[in-house]
Amino acid sequence: MTNEKNISWHKSLVTKVQREQMNDHRGAILWFTGLSGAGKSTLAHALERALYESGCRTYVFDGDNVRHGLCADLGFSAEDRTENIRRIGEMAKLFTEAGVIALTAFISPYRADRDKVRALVAPEDFIEIYCHCPLETCEQRDVKGLYAKARQGLIKNFTGISSPYEAPENPELLINTGKLTLDKCVDMVLSLLRERGIIPDVHTNLGE
Repeated sequence: MTNEKNISWHKSLVTKVQREQMNDHRGAILWFTGLSGAGKSTLAHALERALYESGCRTYVFDGDNVRHGLCADLGFSAEDRTENIRRIGEMAKLFTEAGVIALTAFISPYRADRDKVRALVAPEDFIEIYCHCPLETCEQRDVKGLYAKARQGLIKNFTGISSPYEAPENPELLINTGKLTLDKCVDMVLSLLRERGIIPDVHTNLGE
């Protein structure tokens, strides 16, 4: 929060509910977390395509992509990881206010950081999705060669090797991305979104 006394919040004349009614779906944060190689980005982008084809307004915040711009000044220390997640959380919150479904694909290894993002929005607007995949499988999928470099000590603070990962204790959805097909994973998330009323069923409409 800012300490500047001369800054005040300007209230919008268009409400979140009005934007959601225009979009015919609710705004929400879908927070994909898991080890590197667990399939977070792959699932988030596949889900976005499915939602887009259904007429939903979406945007994926990808862990690598944001470090090319918004978080280009941050490294991978515990402090920098926390700041990285703080920035993305605040950005994702703004997107939910616009009635957009924000999908975020980040390792986000610390529970406290994820909980701080959860606290930014209404409880029903945050869905934590744990992409559960064994470390061994993630290493086998190591298309970037990152795990091999971490094992050799060439990459410091690498989650799962030289830096901890705190798995979610009560995620809204746990997906075994090490065994399930991508289509099945997408279907699981879509089912939860319909169940939570974030996207409408075929025969329902938010404006009704």
